[in-house]
Amino acid sequence: MKITRRHILTTISAATVLGTSVMAQAADTVRIGLPTKTYWPTTIAETAVRQKLFEKEGIKAELTIYRGGAETFEAMAAGAADVILDATSLVSAGRKKGVNSKVLANAAMGYYGWQLMTLSKSTLGVNDLKGKKVAITSAGSGSDLLALWTQQDKKIEFTRVPVGGGGLVPNLLAGNVDAAVVYSPLSFQISKSGEARTILDFSKEVPPNLAAGWIALDKYVQDKPQLVQKSLNALYGALMFMRANKDASVKLITELYEIPAEIAALEYENTILKLETDGSMDGPKITEQLQLALDMAKAGGMKDLGPAAEIISTQFKPVPTKF
Repeated sequence: MKITRRHILTTISAATVLGTSVMAQAADTVRIGLPTKTYWPTTIAETAVRQKLFEKEGIKAELTIYRGGAETFEAMAAGAADVILDATSLVSAGRKKGVNSKVLANAAMGYYGWQLMTLSKSTLGVNDLKGKKVAITSAGSGSDLLALWTQQDKKIEFTRVPVGGGGLVPNLLAGNVDAAVVYSPLSFQISKSGEARTILDFSKEVPPNLAAGWIALDKYVQDKPQLVQKSLNALYGALMFMRANKDASVKLITELYEIPAEIAALEYENTILKLETDGSMDGPKITEQLQLALDMAKAGGMKDLGPAAEIISTQFKPVPTKF
């Protein structure tokens, strides 16, 4: 067959279209970073995937679960994750180290379900932890922040032992540590089973503050604002789905984390229903609540934290994807 100029141009055109399509497909994938498995951000992201809310926004989502908040933040800083859920104080600490990111959407105004726990047979109280070992997920994580806050608030010193999100309960139950900062629904599960008891309920003891938010690097926001908006839409759409569908949500929590339905119901009532449904970062109240989170981190020993205004982005307001 004689190859004409038309054939060549057609082939080039087809290759260009194919290459553009592949690039577009890659660009439409958002990598969601989650701080640990059995935790409410994972529940929300999994709900968004299963209800096809990312698809309804015209994007794909790749979920990656890390060992703790610090590792999640490091993944974003290294370019391995695009949008993450993490402690807001890490954003401020990161900016001082050249990791420029911002809090895009408010997720939680407290540490719902977080508890400082010991074995049921232990006679230790909070003030007895002086010189003892307390498990956290990782240095710089939300659990570490709460451990530091406890030391400052109770005027005691103990050793913080990073064991990863999946290691908190096993290490506590094995007696490798004297206490652990445990998040829900794991905290509800080992309390209900009688294996462990709560000596400090962070949801009640820690003053309300903007504890957690959805976060992204400034560069990612600048380069791909539409993907950020669509991701937030899907995530908050998932939260709204859960609030409107208790039975389906409890079932999902039960299946995801292989826990009894009654524990999943506690997670739903005490955590999911308390999360922020608006997500907006606009207004003086948000700045005030975020500053409280940073002040708490400073009191716990975190250094070089700038003011809340430096890490707030008001560019986005989640519009929950319809389910």
